[in-house]
Amino acid sequence: MFVVDSMVLAIAADRGDPSHGRCRDLLEGWRTQPSPWYLTWPIIFEFLGLVTHPTVYRSPWKLDDAWSFIEAILAAPGVEVLGTGDRHSEIVADLLRSFPDLKGGQMIETQTAATMIEHGVKRIITRDTVFHRFPMLEIVDPLRAA
Repeated sequence: MFVVDSMVLAIAADRGDPSHGRCRDLLEGWRTQPSPWYLTWPIIFEFLGLVTHPTVYRSPWKLDDAWSFIEAILAAPGVEVLGTGDRHSEIVADLLRSFPDLKGGQMIETQTAATMIEHGVKRIITRDTVFHRFPMLEIVDPLRAA
């Protein structure tokens, strides 16, 4: 069980990225496996924001194309979108107390970490170094694991 982060999805989508092939192959493998793997809605929206942003993404996508990419992923047999539950605010409060120096854009990663903790998912496939702040998570960089 693992969560796939937005940057890994964005690299898999970007044919011009030198790491595209590796991330695309991984994504294709995950899409065909029946065992569970996960996304979150914030990860999906972050992906949509990345690939459609004209100053972030090399060749920005049209929103319809980006959403079609996500729909293809969501059609995979093992993927599930994790949501927040009854314990979410308690877990977020614990994380904020444990890591009082979190700020700015790190809140998205904090929300993802809280969602993962709530669902008992420890592994995240990501290029985002912010996740290393959370020792309870197992961080897998798909480009270092090659």
